[in-house]
Amino acid sequence: MPQKDTAGTVLATMRKLGVTGLPRNYEIFYEALTGSNPALGLAVIALGNHPTQHQLDDISRRFFAQHHGQGVVEQAREVVARELEEVAALLRSERTQVEKYGRILNETSDGLSSRSSISRELLHKIVGAVATATSSTLERGKLVESALSDKSAELEAVKCKLEEYKRLADTDPLTQILNRRAFDKEIARIYSNRKDILFNALILADIDNFKKINDRFGHPVGDRIIRTIADIFQSSVRRDVFVARTGGEEFAMIVEGSSEDTTVEIAERLRKLVEQTRFVDPATGADYGPVTVSMGICMANEADTADDLYIKADRALYRSKVGGRNRVTRHSSLPNHSSNKWLLYRKD
Repeated sequence: MPQKDTAGTVLATMRKLGVTGLPRNYEIFYEALTGSNPALGLAVIALGNHPTQHQLDDISRRFFAQHHGQGVVEQAREVVARELEEVAALLRSERTQVEKYGRILNETSDGLSSRSSISRELLHKIVGAVATATSSTLERGKLVESALSDKSAELEAVKCKLEEYKRLADTDPLTQILNRRAFDKEIARIYSNRKDILFNALILADIDNFKKINDRFGHPVGDRIIRTIADIFQSSVRRDVFVARTGGEEFAMIVEGSSEDTTVEIAERLRKLVEQTRFVDPATGADYGPVTVSMGICMANEADTADDLYIKADRALYRSKVGGRNRVTRHSSLPNHSSNKWLLYRKD
């Protein structure tokens, strides 16, 4: 479906369901109607013919977490602050109870010390008073323990919610692999320790002629191709290789513990897998191929910073593009490339 027709269909559907024309609502129905996010589509269908704004906002939070990060964090902060204040109040109350119990014991001890003799009746009263105070203190302690256990469970739930938000915030909603936000953090980590610079490499991959694919077959087909290539990259490398979608049709992989030759072999294998994959619509049999990718590689020790590493890998990727596409280029093979080989001999 052409993009103009899609926009019209989205707006018509929203009007039919009585959905307010907010940008966040448009985003939901666009993703649902183009089929680029099947899980979101099913969630929208489950709402029925009269979805409320509250239900739509809930879907938006679930599927577009990156847009709601501040709200999630602020809500978690409020819960944590409230729970900590209640815990502090419980501990203050417990301290008061223990201090009261201590006073009873001290007064009893002082009373006993001041008497030369104690009758059985008086001793019975003293034992009864101490027993009552002890029982009350122990019972209070059990209540505080139970309350603290509940607070701990509530705080653990907040922790799990924040961890889930972090996962969603680092996940690309279209492909379900890591996104640019996660990539920026990971590539910066390489240069946080000079020892990590050796035997680390960046691979950038870009789908060839992707605009032509979108123009010819429409964005939903383009999205399916992006998802398929993401699956190929994610499932065809070692588990310790970092794979992310960094933009439109561009992907990045950070390879650790491998030489440049091994990194090139990884990239070549992925390039061939994409080249050999048939991109066919199972319903109509329409063939969207051939689809290929171009790649650029740069070793971390050839760059000064994370930004420099990205720029140099991108330069190698550009050379693959202008050299005919569907190929892998090393930055080290480019004329006048700069290499920081001094890092190999630099002492701590």
